[in-house]
Amino acid sequence: MAGPFGRFPVFTQPLPLSAAGRPPIGAKFELMSADKSSGDALNDAAELPRVSIVIPAYNEESVIRQCLIAAIYQSVPAHEIIVVDNLSTDRTAAIVQQMQLEYPESPIILLSQDQAQGLIPTRNFGLNHATGDVLGRIDADSVVEPDWVEQVQKAFLDQSVQAATGPVVYYDMPMRRFGLKADDKMRQLMLKLAKHQYHFLFGSNMALRASAWKTIRDETCRDEKDEMHEDIDLSLHLADHELKVQYWPQMVSGMSARRLEDSPRDYRYYVTRFDRTYKAHNVKKMALKAPMVVFFSVYFPAKLLRAIHTVNTAQPIRRGGQ
Repeated sequence: MAGPFGRFPVFTQPLPLSAAGRPPIGAKFELMSADKSSGDALNDAAELPRVSIVIPAYNEESVIRQCLIAAIYQSVPAHEIIVVDNLSTDRTAAIVQQMQLEYPESPIILLSQDQAQGLIPTRNFGLNHATGDVLGRIDADSVVEPDWVEQVQKAFLDQSVQAATGPVVYYDMPMRRFGLKADDKMRQLMLKLAKHQYHFLFGSNMALRASAWKTIRDETCRDEKDEMHEDIDLSLHLADHELKVQYWPQMVSGMSARRLEDSPRDYRYYVTRFDRTYKAHNVKKMALKAPMVVFFSVYFPAKLLRAIHTVNTAQPIRRGGQ
């Protein structure tokens, strides 16, 4: 689900380094202990799932580069990084192609989904074309932490885990570390409230086994009227098959709080997608309305904080050559 503020990148945002000084892409940031043989390391690596990253994109020229930079500079490299362009009219595809040239050693793949406009058909197209054992899904303005792929692998070492999700931090809001802790606590509370029915997935920061996707992909709602939360829909279909969803707090991604730019009316429509998703699946548990209450309550104070932060971080306009 695209959180109350939209989607987001991290408090420790990776930046591109110079060609001469940048570390090898996918280099491990930790040293192997002296008592661990190279043979053991190879055996461990053989057991780790290959992680694909799927990024649906529509007119995301302002954010797609930073999203890909974060996906490239990982402590463990992704099996593939798939951007699915959905009828963009800006430079989104051109920027991805340029990055393929800049980072030829990285498995950046550009696909085009031009049969239908919308997140769900674009998401499905990307997941269907991914070849990893685990399929990660983030948004085009997400900026995953440098150990995101590594944490996804750890989350799926438990063979019973069929999907995983984690907290987010809003990179264009003040007090980001506090915001990350608050987001984590809120999501853990939501999971506790829903534990007897299903676990939430968060569309900007989620992953599921390729086998789990194959099980539910033909059942997921197409939502032609664009009324539901597509990630909540995925959660419900996984629950129908009793496929376990794991909340993994170390699996952190960043996202923009640009949802706060919506008018109160548009924001309300966004939040009530929860209710429409539940109704479509005949889910009546009252506790599941808790996210709507939380998201409604934070809108105006968060909008004010974002406005103050934007003013404080804006660059001064130089006039008259000064």
